[in-house]
Amino acid sequence: MDAVGAFLEAQPFIALFVVVGLGYALGRVQVAGFSLGIGAVLFVGLAVGAIAPKSAPPGLLGSIGLILFLYCTGIQYGRTFFKGLVSSFGLRANLLAAVAVVAGSAAALLCARWLGFDVASAAGMFAGSLTSTASLQTALAVSGSSLPSVAYAIAYPFGVFGPILLFFLTNKLLRPKVEAVGDQHMRSVEVSVDEAGVAGSTIGDVRQRLPAGTEITVLRRGGNNQFVERGTVLRAGDLLLVSGQPAVIGNLKLSPDHGDIRSDRHDLDLVLAHVSREALVGQRLDRLPLPKDIPYRIVTVRRGDVDLVPTAALEIEYGDQIGVVAPPEHLDKFGKLFGDSVNAEAQFSFMSFGLGLAAGGLLGLVPIPIPGIGTVSLGAAGGVIVMALVFGYLRRLGPFNWGLPQATNVVLRNFGLTLFLAGVGMSSGEPFVTNIAKDGLPLLLAGVIQVAVVVLIVILGGYFVLRMKYDDLLGIASGATGNPAILAYGNQLCPTGRPDMGYAMIFPGVGTILKIVLVQVMIGAGTDVPG
Repeated sequence: MDAVGAFLEAQPFIALFVVVGLGYALGRVQVAGFSLGIGAVLFVGLAVGAIAPKSAPPGLLGSIGLILFLYCTGIQYGRTFFKGLVSSFGLRANLLAAVAVVAGSAAALLCARWLGFDVASAAGMFAGSLTSTASLQTALAVSGSSLPSVAYAIAYPFGVFGPILLFFLTNKLLRPKVEAVGDQHMRSVEVSVDEAGVAGSTIGDVRQRLPAGTEITVLRRGGNNQFVERGTVLRAGDLLLVSGQPAVIGNLKLSPDHGDIRSDRHDLDLVLAHVSREALVGQRLDRLPLPKDIPYRIVTVRRGDVDLVPTAALEIEYGDQIGVVAPPEHLDKFGKLFGDSVNAEAQFSFMSFGLGLAAGGLLGLVPIPIPGIGTVSLGAAGGVIVMALVFGYLRRLGPFNWGLPQATNVVLRNFGLTLFLAGVGMSSGEPFVTNIAKDGLPLLLAGVIQVAVVVLIVILGGYFVLRMKYDDLLGIASGATGNPAILAYGNQLCPTGRPDMGYAMIFPGVGTILKIVLVQVMIGAGTDVPG
């Protein structure tokens, strides 16, 4: 083992990526349906750091990793976050999550007093049991000690497993009724005007009878396909192409699909073009410089795995696939207009990216006075996510395009988090081994208590007091506790899409920024806790 340690210390580059590779391998191992996921990188890092302490990468590398994770998170969830702040549901959800997280921080300090461990460890335990890597970085910086990372590693496993267990138990106890959602790709069906009984009606009249999220795109008359206008009067024998989300189309209870319109591509055809031109990114659909002399219809916008309804106000992003119906001889013009390069999934503005990160770092330096405590700051991590949320909401400001393609966002976010966890684990391995025997059991017990406090306040308080839906509460609890594995289990229990929305509203603010502030408050106010 000494020879392995000496080799890894002599080759820190190899050591870092051994931690990454083995961490992801271990994260895939499931026991009774539970796995550590990306969190396993931290534990492999602790093991390598224990046998090769000098192999730890520079602290700046881990900080860059965390900032990448937070910046990409803020860009992705900016609009959902700010919409949540102004809606009645969002305000209640954020208030509920904030109460739960503040109660969790109080429980952490009380446990430190009762169980006899120091406040730096309490802050690390708070960050670990709520799986907040940004809070861990803040605790390390403010305390000037490695004890928070040790406590973080001890509390982290239950921070992932605990909420999942409580989701399972509350689901069994409450037995909520949830309705699953199916495929999110647009579906098109052909409707006979005769069978629908709408002959003599205008297209506008029929649209008013259709549910939101559906659209009539093509009319077949006399063996030819043509676009529809609001004032077009329907005749006997006409066929209509109706598009919408599968669940909405299924609820229409239409007669069997004829298939005549889609099989005939002589008059109109469909092209899916990738958005790769920078000048178009962040533009609304109704403001795109589309040709005026060509008949066309935008029928869908595919973003990642979801087809979006092409409303006038929808802003397009890098990598979006724009579905355009037009005469076949003109389809190539739309490919040239949008760029139509698959490389768009990896394109973004490095100018905006770099200046956005710098602006976040500057904001993190601003002192924030808190009566009775002193001043705190958001730090680089908190400042970056605040600015990223703002940029994610704006998307585009003059020459600055703040958006990131979804695929790029996911890769950067996960890579950044991986670097941070690997770096923290490798630098904390030696003190972890030294301190685990001393405070391991008290810290683990405190983590269990804190997780139970946060999750049960959200789910039971939200369900019985605020009368909120269970699937919404799973998203709120996932955002408050933070780890994506928790959200994944919430989506498994309630595949309605609502957990994702709740997570997006809670995680950036309460799930990240509030925790960063609370860690500083805990260390500042808890100096009298015995250590």
